[in-house]
Amino acid sequence: MTLPRPVRRATALLPVPLLAILLSGCAALGPNFTSPTAWWSPKSFTEAAPAQPSVTVAEPVDPQWWKLLGDPLLTAMEERLAKANLDVRVAALRVTEARAELGVTQAGGLPAVNADASYARVQQSRKGTQSLTSPTRLREPYDLFQYGFDATWELDFWGHVRRGVEQSAAQLTATEESGRDVMVTAEAELARAYVRLRGVQRKLQITRQNLESSRQSLQLTQARAAGGLTTDLDVANAAAQVATIQAEIPGLEQQQSEFGNALGLLLGEAPQALTVELAAPRAVPPVPPRVPVGVPSELARRRPDIRRAEAVLHAATAGIGVATADFYPRITLGGNGMIQGLQVANLGQWAALAYSIGPTVSLPIFDGGRRTRTLELREAQQQEAAILYQRTVLGALHEVDNALTAYGAEQRRRAQLEIAVQQNRRALALARDRYAQGVTDFLQVLTAQRALLAAEQDLTDSTTTVSTNMVALYKALGGGWQAGG
Repeated sequence: MTLPRPVRRATALLPVPLLAILLSGCAALGPNFTSPTAWWSPKSFTEAAPAQPSVTVAEPVDPQWWKLLGDPLLTAMEERLAKANLDVRVAALRVTEARAELGVTQAGGLPAVNADASYARVQQSRKGTQSLTSPTRLREPYDLFQYGFDATWELDFWGHVRRGVEQSAAQLTATEESGRDVMVTAEAELARAYVRLRGVQRKLQITRQNLESSRQSLQLTQARAAGGLTTDLDVANAAAQVATIQAEIPGLEQQQSEFGNALGLLLGEAPQALTVELAAPRAVPPVPPRVPVGVPSELARRRPDIRRAEAVLHAATAGIGVATADFYPRITLGGNGMIQGLQVANLGQWAALAYSIGPTVSLPIFDGGRRTRTLELREAQQQEAAILYQRTVLGALHEVDNALTAYGAEQRRRAQLEIAVQQNRRALALARDRYAQGVTDFLQVLTAQRALLAAEQDLTDSTTTVSTNMVALYKALGGGWQAGG
């Protein structure tokens, strides 16, 4: 990656008043910022992906990627998120604050003009220095009327203001990208909580179905025991199986409530506010056959945390220019005009006019090394920001790679679990038939029931994980993003 170095070159990156440029004839001090160049070679995220039901493809990413899950209620909740989520609203206010700060900095490059008017009843000291010149006039108080204006304008010869504006603009960009990062995270968390809620609801259905099946087995063993065809041991085992399965339901209901509350918190709602809306069980949102993921060369433009790290680096680079300009003289144009009189009637006379105009030069001579240490600090901060940028990009690449691996691996696991469920269902049917015929004992039925319940729950967990892995993949890719947005 190519990173800017603290070499003191000069250029004006941001607009300043035209007259100031003409007067100064100088450009901003300090290093220019250039966007870092990524070090990875553009290649597909999908090169080594094996054949599977849902594959990643190098196609443009839909900013509303959650629509790929095909759940209208999830889509509706995602559309509510931007206005309802409290973290997103706070991030939006921080952007407003950063814009205001930029405006304050920009104002430093413009003239400042103030108007004032005053009236005073004055009594000079009769024993002070004024008594040396006009002792008789000091015996009586007098009225003093005046109004006028004053103006100052710092000529930005060395780019102190321009680099400051550049720094504030970069900080605004960093704040905006932080806000986008909050939005990406909120979108992913909402989709993840929704998918997991549907997964828990599906596990509840499976558990209740298995509970009903176990009760039927209990009735069968009780009937056989009453007829002397089996012992109370089978009845006890069947009753224990019923109680064991029933004991799983409260925990699943608790998870269902927690995920519903997680969705409510993300949407700025009170606890249990979404209970009715989410009560009807739905299938776990399935992943689509094709999942667009773009290409690696887009990653730095897609992820807001990378764009934020670049903006922070830009601000740190501009800060060097601000610190460098502090070593040079500051030249300020100033002037004031005033109408002053001892009577109101005097204020309309030309002789009542007083004015002054001229430049002021402030030259730094000695400050105990403050400016030098400040420049060293800004240079160190720029290098720190450069390293943090590198770490952010590298972390993003690892995150995407891990998400892609997890997405493919979980699909392969789910395929094997589907086979396991089919075979466990067949084994349970055979065990029940053999038990009903008296060929085998109830232990085989019990074992088959437990195996089927575990396999069905594992399959539901895997189906949920595949969908949440797709959510994690889109979060790693930068979520919903549009060029220029």
